Formats: sequence, structure tokens, C-alpha cells
Amino acid sequence: MSAGLEAAGTETVARLGTTRVLPVATVESYESVEPLCRALVAAGLPCVEIALRSEAAVEAIERACTVDGVLVGAGTVLSPEQAAAARAAGAHFAVAPGTNAEVVAACHELGLPFFPGVATPSEIETARALGLRTLKVFPAAQVGGPAFVRAVSATYPDVRFLPTGGIGPENLRDYLAVPSVLAVGGSWLVRAELLRDGRFEEVERLAREAVELAA
Repeated sequence: MSAGLEAAGTETVARLGTTRVLPVATVESYESVEPLCRALVAAGLPCVEIALRSEAAVEAIERACTVDGVLVGAGTVLSPEQAAAARAAGAHFAVAPGTNAEVVAACHELGLPFFPGVATPSEIETARALGLRTLKVFPAAQVGGPAFVRAVSATYPDVRFLPTGGIGPENLRDYLAVPSVLAVGGSWLVRAELLRDGRFEEVERLAREAVELAA
């Protein structure tokens, strides 16, 4: 791993470890992104993962990166081409639901910190063999929730986890109580209908609640 990529990855991990919560947004219109990011910053949660699930996603990443202080990730990165598009748009890191060796290699070449997804011990070992130590657990609730993360943490003490899937204010603290959990990802803060309807005050309220729960 190059010194530059290692430093970028270390900084990203440190920032996520400070926020403890990563809002995961599917953006239908890039025009909603800047007010979304400003609402998150106002709430004390200056980070967002924008999933590459819509035609607006790449430009949304570009626009998110113009808001001062926001850590911007590209989510659902499934191919080297998507990784390159995310990097060109300015994404600070990339996330995926699974571990694809080609995407891992592409992100390494691009200097883009990458947190791939795992759901079993075998997948954790595959990711570790590729040199990765910060991994998304997805879908977290369906594979066993906090109990699963706690169990695999004992076997892989050098790995930090980013559980995503089925997480909300009702179980946020349960995940964050596991020492190996770096942060949790969730879409409840930035639901599509909130962005579609321009309800950014509600986004800010939910984000403030999440910050308080994570404290």
C-alpha cells in the first residue's frame, strides 16, 4: 500500500470513528445534495455515503464535495469503472456490499480508501488476505446483528467493522457498544422521501438524535 493511500485511509477511518454514524443516501436528484449536506453539518454529523444506485449519484458526489467539512463516500461500488467514476467525482472513500478483488485492486490504484462488505468469517478472511482491515458488515441485521459482530471480533481482533442494514435509533447503541465497531451506516437519517420532499429540517433532527445516541 502506498504511503498516500495508507494516510488517506487512516484519516478516513479516524473521521468515521469520530462521527460513529454514516448516513447512507440514495439520491434521485443531485439538487438535494447540498442542502442535505448542510443539514448534516448543522447537526454535527459531517459525513455521507451516496450510493451509486441512480443516474444522479456521480454528480451528487461532486456536489457533496463542495460543502465544506463533509466526508463523502461512494456506496454500492460494484466495478472498477464505478470506482474510477467515484474517484473522479471527488469521493473520499468507497464502500461496497461485497468483496470484489477487481474493485479492491482498482481502488488501490486510484488511491481511494475502500471498505468492502462481508457477511461470513470466510469473507472476512478473504478481505484480510487482500490487505483490508476496515470492513462493512452487510446486511448486518440479517446476518446476526451485534451478536454476530461481537463473535467475529474475537477471532479477528485486527479488523474494524462498519455494520449497515437494518440499523436505526432503536438498535444503534447496541452496535456501537461492540468495541470493534468503527461506525454504523444507515439510511433512516436520509430516507428518499425526505430528500424528495425537501424536508431537510427533519434530516437535521434525525441526525442530531443519532449524534446524541452515539455519544
